[in-house]
Amino acid sequence: MSIRLGIDVGGTFTDFLLFDEEKKTFHLHKTLSTPEDQSVGILDGMRSLLAQASLSPADIQSILHGTTVATNIVLEEKGARVGLLVTENFEQVLHLARSQTPGPLAGWITMDKPQPLADLELTRGIPERINAHGEILQPLDESRARELTDELVRKGADSITISFLHSYANPVHEQRLRDIIASAYPDLPISLSSEILPEFREYERTLVAVMNAYVRPGMHRYLDNFRHKLDNEQFNSRLHIVRSDSGLMSVERAMESPVYTLLSGPAGGVAGAAHLSGLAGYPNALGFDMGGTSTDVSLIQDGEPTSSRQTSLGSYPVKIPSVEVHSVGAGGGSIAHVPMTGAIRVGPESAGAAPGPACYGKGGTAATVTDANVVLGRLPESLLGGRMPLDTKAAEDVVGALGRPLNLDLYETAQGIIDIVNENMFGALRLTTVQRGLDPRNFSLVPFGGAGPLHANALAMLGQCYPVIVPATPGVLSALGFLHSNIRHEATQTLIQNLDDVVPNRIEQITSQLDNRIGQWLDEEGIAPTDQVIKYEIDLRYLRQGYELSLMFHAHDLGNSLQSLRSRFDARHLELYGFQVESPVEIVNLRAIGIGQVANIEPPKMALESPDSSAAIINERSVYFDKKSYPTAIYERNVLKAGNQIAGPALISQTDSTTLIHPDHLATIDEYLNLVINPITQTIQ
Repeated sequence: MSIRLGIDVGGTFTDFLLFDEEKKTFHLHKTLSTPEDQSVGILDGMRSLLAQASLSPADIQSILHGTTVATNIVLEEKGARVGLLVTENFEQVLHLARSQTPGPLAGWITMDKPQPLADLELTRGIPERINAHGEILQPLDESRARELTDELVRKGADSITISFLHSYANPVHEQRLRDIIASAYPDLPISLSSEILPEFREYERTLVAVMNAYVRPGMHRYLDNFRHKLDNEQFNSRLHIVRSDSGLMSVERAMESPVYTLLSGPAGGVAGAAHLSGLAGYPNALGFDMGGTSTDVSLIQDGEPTSSRQTSLGSYPVKIPSVEVHSVGAGGGSIAHVPMTGAIRVGPESAGAAPGPACYGKGGTAATVTDANVVLGRLPESLLGGRMPLDTKAAEDVVGALGRPLNLDLYETAQGIIDIVNENMFGALRLTTVQRGLDPRNFSLVPFGGAGPLHANALAMLGQCYPVIVPATPGVLSALGFLHSNIRHEATQTLIQNLDDVVPNRIEQITSQLDNRIGQWLDEEGIAPTDQVIKYEIDLRYLRQGYELSLMFHAHDLGNSLQSLRSRFDARHLELYGFQVESPVEIVNLRAIGIGQVANIEPPKMALESPDSSAAIINERSVYFDKKSYPTAIYERNVLKAGNQIAGPALISQTDSTTLIHPDHLATIDEYLNLVINPITQTIQ
């Protein structure tokens, strides 16, 4: 028996999806998150899920965990006191940063400069120097290094970062200093910039290494505690943590390099959306993940999520591989309020899991998006398969109180809240498409998260991005994405050289070294040779350009690959920025990406049946659209069959989410049990 369990911890709910490979069956579960200790909510949910599936802990072979622990540590400023050791006279590296101000023109006035995660009082310069070619110009002063490290520990540093100039070219000084510190302080966590980000640009490399050190003790405590709790519950499963690029890493590596998990939650949902939209025949799609606290919009082209080599967390630029998402503070728990301007605003503050929206009956007193949906009749009487009843009276009280000073009636206020949050999310959708020169009308929309299917039809109407493809399990799609994820690791070597001057033997030598490092890592992860795949990536830029673009290439067919790189780079630059330059092109980095393939999860393909969906109707209620009440049928999602059609307005209820179909729209259940929504006037493809 081979059973995998995906776990996605969100700000409001924790989602579980269990897959039995032998029986090809799924079991899903949702429970409220426990932000004070995520493992508490996870263990409670796991017990309930196992009871539901009639399984024991020993039956679970693999647990795939997406976590926001590292993210929360940074955003809440609850990390370690980081001691930073740098090359002498470069102690201000984090304060100088890139000396850039953000746009627009007033950016220099309103700029919120990130507070360095390693205080200057805990930063020390070590006498040593290596040049950009890896040559030692000044040996490491080991005696002085010991003195300064002792000084940092006395001042309270409980995590250390070592980031020397040009350590990407030769890490020998960083490695030697780590050995010195480890011998004196064996329990002190140490992060090396040459291991976390072995690329040139000292600010980005130092920042990522410091951020790793900042979150490392907290992440280590959480994962170690979670692992022990699993052992106590008799789970003998192999535990993997989801990376920001939707890959998987072992729990041991996640403890050492937690910075790679900063965006692990959104990554799983995007991977799941890309897989399902491709199966449905729409490889170009927009992922729309609306949870309780925030909304993430992602771009999927030709079946692949758009990825990035640099992202941001709060006001910090973070150079790690990640699935590219645009986030806004708009979710089901987003609080509606009236500031001094006298107009309703929604978010970014959220009611979260505690106390939650007023309709949850857990003490919430502020009007939220969920409360507005309850007032408009757009949610059933209970959530989570009946386990969470909704208090309609409480929702009406808080929404009515918000609108009363504005002379708005109950339904006008609720509709206003929904319209505002939809426009906020549409702004994220426009940034993801129009800002790139893409037309949203050329993309389908894949909603997921607990609230995504409830708002997707309205968002599609704003952007004309049809069809809307609602997955069979939209509320736990991130957990499903984890089950599709492969084990992943990268190795990088900086090589700044004119593309025309490249000697293929030099490239072959570097890729061979990267191969060996990746192969050793995959072997340590227990990946069978037949399941090991290594891909190669090269970073290119125009001569002296500030930043570079990444392209895949074939390391074992270098002659043809190198010849085509220039034209491919020009085409990609033109696509992204609208121009290309008659200038030499430089290589910046070479990268090997190791992938340990896991078995794909393919949903069964169902035979199409009658369009008649009346057997799935369980109730009827009044639902408000544009200040008008419509009699609306409520359907049970689990009863719907492939080929069934549903004309709006309609509500489709299921354990993990609720889907709203607006008037003048038609939904069809496809052969993978996706709910495909189109305007009635549009030909259904």
